[in-house]
Amino acid sequence: MSSSDKFRRFGLAIILAWGWRRAVVALAAGALSSFAMAPFNAWPVLFVTFPVMVWLIDGAGAGRLRGVPAAAMAGWWFGLGYFVPGLYWIGYAFLVDASTFAWLMPFAVVGLPAYLALFAALGFALARLIWTRDASRILALAVTLTASEWLRGHVLSGFPWNTFGYALSEPLALAQTASLIGLWGMTFLAVAIFASPAVLIDGKSHRRAWMTPGIAILLLIAMGIFGAVRMTLHPTVSVANVKLRIMQPNLQQDVKFNYSAKAEVMQKYLTLSDRASGPQSIGVRDASILIWPESAFPFFLTREPDVMAQIADLLPTSTVLLTGSVRAPDVPAGTAITRAYNSIYLIDHDGSVLSVYDKLHLVPFGEYLPFQDWMEKVGLVQLTKVQGGFIPGTRRRLMDIPNAPRALPLICYEAIFPDAIGAREDRPGWIINLTNDGWFGISTGPYQHLQQARLRAIEQGLPLVRAANTGISAVIDPMGRVVSQLGLGVEGVLDSALPAAIAPTIFARTGSLPAGILIAAALVVVIVRRVPKRKL
Repeated sequence: MSSSDKFRRFGLAIILAWGWRRAVVALAAGALSSFAMAPFNAWPVLFVTFPVMVWLIDGAGAGRLRGVPAAAMAGWWFGLGYFVPGLYWIGYAFLVDASTFAWLMPFAVVGLPAYLALFAALGFALARLIWTRDASRILALAVTLTASEWLRGHVLSGFPWNTFGYALSEPLALAQTASLIGLWGMTFLAVAIFASPAVLIDGKSHRRAWMTPGIAILLLIAMGIFGAVRMTLHPTVSVANVKLRIMQPNLQQDVKFNYSAKAEVMQKYLTLSDRASGPQSIGVRDASILIWPESAFPFFLTREPDVMAQIADLLPTSTVLLTGSVRAPDVPAGTAITRAYNSIYLIDHDGSVLSVYDKLHLVPFGEYLPFQDWMEKVGLVQLTKVQGGFIPGTRRRLMDIPNAPRALPLICYEAIFPDAIGAREDRPGWIINLTNDGWFGISTGPYQHLQQARLRAIEQGLPLVRAANTGISAVIDPMGRVVSQLGLGVEGVLDSALPAAIAPTIFARTGSLPAGILIAAALVVVIVRRVPKRKL
């Protein structure tokens, strides 16, 4: 039996599978697909697993209601298989204060993937509604899954983590297409390209059968060539007279939220920030911008005069500090503080606060609870234990930094939302992303977070500087090249020049419009293929 015959039998077996076998196939295909994400980046596996999605929807036609419920159920099982191994690391956060939250860990590790899998179910169901019998069904799946992934990134504040388009972010040459069509366009291409081998079982001639996957391979090659040329045309160029020093303290999460550890935390920050990083380094005096990570202190920074004085003593005249910190709201003296902002401060050498940014996009269950008052009445609290939840900021704005380009501040997972920073009239010179991935230990989570933040640099044509408590801290140029980085679980400082921005990309100028046009064109093709042809 030839390999093509074996492949055909494999596909037909999946189409004909029903009951628990169908669920197991979908679950396994989803789980294997998760290896396409960081840190594995084994995206060729999708050439095997994404055709399974097509065959599952093909087979759903035997069910009732035109197969829509059966397709949705297959999509849910696929999504569950994809998200459980992709997001298992969320469970680590519930062990930071195990006595309070450990009992919730199974609900988070399975419950969140079960919810996110509903979007995959929707994508499968919609695909079944516009399904065709020829190769255009690949486009149908790409359209509907892209739509459901977009919804996943927006509904109930959104969580577009490990969106399928990130599979095309390695090797770096492939990722350059994001400068044209952004994450949602990349998601459409990923589904269309990797699902294309499904048509090889359609019973056409050998030459015709290979036309669709052949076009997909040519598209992948064209993306690689475009990316390689683009990277050659834009070597890394540094901003003159701007020197960065990123301090990565690698503090355990329970220490960061313990006020009694105030002196210990500050001593570590001050000592590490002034540490020589090499033979040519003389400490913080080398830097024009010192950067500390998100929520750096277990206290309100500006309400601790001794701490502000220590920071002023640390900073040379020509150096400013960018640091994360919880910020107390402006309330009358003597008023009890029950809520706070998650903020970034810009502080100069005399301890003056030059600018503040308050996080806009808060993390559900981490920084606030849906139906906060009601949930607190029944005894539930979010992981950060801030009564009443964090207060969201009011607007996204740039930070003016002395003797450096203006920066767009993003805190933690704000960097995973492409639409939040796309198509800005007020263009920054770089993106500063302060985060604390210490919640998630030594796991795949921080690698995935870095991968997603890096794609924002490519989409916008802007350098991205990332300071993370436990790693991975990095300086990334506008092409997505990692200029320098500190690994996960490492304590240290990272000295680097600031890469210069390039001209605004097509995505930076137009947002998701090109991706929308691409998806709309594909939908038109599918609809045309569904229209019955009249006999003359």
